Amino acid sequence: MNDLPERLRGSGKRLTAQRELILRAVDALGHATPDEIFTEVRKHVSSVNVSTIYRNLEVLEELGLVRHAHLSDRAPTYHSVVGHEHFHLVCRSCRVVISVDPEVMAPVIARLGEDFGFEPDIGHLTVFGHCVDCEAPKDTAQK
Repeated sequence: MNDLPERLRGSGKRLTAQRELILRAVDALGHATPDEIFTEVRKHVSSVNVSTIYRNLEVLEELGLVRHAHLSDRAPTYHSVVGHEHFHLVCRSCRVVISVDPEVMAPVIARLGEDFGFEPDIGHLTVFGHCVDCEAPKDTAQK
């Protein structure tokens, strides 16, 4: 976050106290919806409103400082780009979110490039399924 003021100025934007609080909230929460970020920011500034959170998340994402993914059918979930690039596995039963290194998808990424001339945005990828603890019951009637 040390180069944040320069990145913002270079884009014609300023580092406001609200933007800094939003970035800190995203970092602290890990994966969070705008409403969760709003709740975290309100602990420090009571005058902020939720539309300010949405607008600033948009700006911060345009600058490459946060990313969003759809980890449910509700609001997007934001996370910091300060850590490693990753994609998400989400259990449909217990809703656990697992961050996975993109190297796991290397064969698929290579194949998409070779077959389709396509480079996927892995950081936006979410794969839904069931974790080992919630594994869906097997259909024993087909044995």
